[in-house]
Amino acid sequence: MSYAVKEIFLTLQGEGVHAGRRAVFLRFAGCNLWTGREEDRSSAICQFCDTDFVGMNGENGGRYDAADLAAKVAALWGEGTQSRYVVITGGEPMLQVDDAIIDALHAHGFQIAIESNGTIAVHPGIDWVCISPKAGSDVVQHHGDELKLVWPQLASDVDRMEEWQFAHFLIQPMDKGDAVLNAASVEEATRFVMNRPKWRLSLQNHKILGLP
Repeated sequence: MSYAVKEIFLTLQGEGVHAGRRAVFLRFAGCNLWTGREEDRSSAICQFCDTDFVGMNGENGGRYDAADLAAKVAALWGEGTQSRYVVITGGEPMLQVDDAIIDALHAHGFQIAIESNGTIAVHPGIDWVCISPKAGSDVVQHHGDELKLVWPQLASDVDRMEEWQFAHFLIQPMDKGDAVLNAASVEEATRFVMNRPKWRLSLQNHKILGLP
């Protein structure tokens, strides 16, 4: 299989339970909830995405087979095989993830995490599953390691989500592209966590630090 990759880069994980951890980000092109074109945003299921996942023109973007893609991820990590960690993301990475790329990354010694919208069942070979549900979508992945809910959205579904089988429940303020609106999102998310102690606040630390 040939994988369409938007970008691959070495950075720190900015969000969630593993925030601050060194990681290679492998961003696949394409999503099933939005085309990525601004003219289609208002009619998309997900209307608040802040990620460019269109095309293959990002850093180290292009088409790869499984062996070459895993080798590129390993080269970006550099020397040493301990604590190797790759985050597969998108767009929606489960549109492309298959046995071949999972096996190839494991062969290079990587722990594999995925960030998915949960509308496609996650590959069983993934080591760390983070699901971020979007309003209006049909989430089929109801178990994993992190449930990361961007807030505010899906308020009526929170009680149902708390019955899903996740180890960690996270609330992340929505990035609305405006400092005043973003501050309001943080305030609302903080209030949510104060009222629902099962959840924890997750910030986008990579944006605070100016990392990709």
